[in-house]
Amino acid sequence: MFSRAQVRRILQWVPGKERLGLYRFLPFFFILGGTMEWIMINVRVGQETFYDVYRRKASERQYQKGLDDTSETELQQSIK
Repeated sequence: MFSRAQVRRILQWVPGKERLGLYRFLPFFFILGGTMEWIMINVRVGQETFYDVYRRKASERQYQKGLDDTSETELQQSIK
Protein backbone atom coordinates (compact mmCIF):
# COMPACT_ATOMS: atom_id res chain seq x y z
CA MET A 1 0.00 0.00 0.00
CA PHE A 2 0.97 3.61 0.37
CA SER A 3 3.00 4.92 3.25
CA ARG A 4 1.84 7.97 5.17
CA ALA A 5 4.56 10.09 3.56
CA GLN A 6 3.48 9.05 0.05
CA VAL A 7 -0.15 9.92 0.75
CA ARG A 8 0.85 13.28 2.22
CA ARG A 9 3.00 14.02 -0.85
CA ILE A 10 0.11 13.19 -3.19
CA LEU A 11 -2.29 15.38 -1.21
CA GLN A 12 0.17 18.29 -1.38
CA TRP A 13 -0.20 18.32 -5.17
CA VAL A 14 -3.84 19.43 -4.92
CA PRO A 15 -3.87 23.22 -5.28
CA GLY A 16 -5.61 25.67 -2.93
CA LYS A 17 -4.24 24.56 0.43
CA GLU A 18 -3.76 28.05 1.87
CA ARG A 19 -7.00 29.53 0.60
CA LEU A 20 -9.45 26.61 0.83
CA GLY A 21 -7.82 24.25 3.31
CA LEU A 22 -9.59 20.91 3.55
CA TYR A 23 -12.43 22.11 1.28
CA ARG A 24 -10.15 21.96 -1.75
CA PHE A 25 -11.07 18.26 -2.10
CA LEU A 26 -14.82 18.89 -2.49
CA PRO A 27 -14.79 19.05 -6.33
CA PHE A 28 -13.33 15.55 -6.46
CA PHE A 29 -16.12 14.21 -4.27
CA PHE A 30 -18.80 16.00 -6.30
CA ILE A 31 -17.42 14.44 -9.47
CA LEU A 32 -17.22 11.03 -7.80
CA GLY A 33 -20.83 11.30 -6.56
CA GLY A 34 -22.10 12.47 -9.94
CA THR A 35 -20.32 9.60 -11.66
CA MET A 36 -21.81 7.06 -9.26
CA GLU A 37 -25.29 8.52 -9.81
CA TRP A 38 -24.87 8.39 -13.60
CA ILE A 39 -23.74 4.76 -13.39
CA MET A 40 -26.72 3.79 -11.22
CA ILE A 41 -29.13 5.42 -13.68
CA ASN A 42 -27.60 4.43 -17.02
CA VAL A 43 -25.49 1.28 -16.67
CA ARG A 44 -27.43 -1.93 -17.02
CA VAL A 45 -26.39 -5.11 -15.26
CA GLY A 46 -28.23 -7.85 -17.05
CA GLN A 47 -31.55 -6.25 -17.95
CA GLU A 48 -31.88 -3.82 -15.04
CA THR A 49 -30.38 -0.65 -13.64
CA PHE A 50 -30.20 0.16 -9.94
CA TYR A 51 -33.26 2.41 -10.20
CA ASP A 52 -35.30 -0.27 -11.98
CA VAL A 53 -34.71 -2.56 -9.01
CA TYR A 54 -35.45 0.24 -6.52
CA ARG A 55 -38.76 1.14 -8.20
CA ARG A 56 -39.81 -2.50 -8.42
CA LYS A 57 -39.04 -3.14 -4.73
CA ALA A 58 -40.87 0.06 -3.68
CA SER A 59 -43.88 -1.00 -5.74
CA GLU A 60 -43.82 -4.47 -4.18
CA ARG A 61 -43.66 -2.97 -0.67
CA GLN A 62 -46.56 -0.63 -1.41
CA TYR A 63 -48.65 -3.49 -2.83
CA GLN A 64 -47.87 -5.69 0.19
CA LYS A 65 -48.80 -2.86 2.56
CA GLY A 66 -52.12 -2.48 0.73
CA LEU A 67 -52.76 -6.21 1.11
CA ASP A 68 -51.91 -6.07 4.80
CA ASP A 69 -54.20 -3.07 5.34
CA THR A 70 -57.03 -4.75 3.43
CA SER A 71 -56.74 -8.02 5.34
CA GLU A 72 -56.60 -6.10 8.62
CA THR A 73 -59.78 -4.18 7.72
CA GLU A 74 -61.56 -7.41 6.72
CA LEU A 75 -60.51 -9.04 9.98
CA GLN A 76 -61.88 -6.15 12.03
CA GLN A 77 -65.17 -6.21 10.12
CA SER A 78 -65.55 -9.96 10.63
CA ILE A 79 -65.03 -9.57 14.38
CA LYS A 80 -67.92 -7.07 14.63
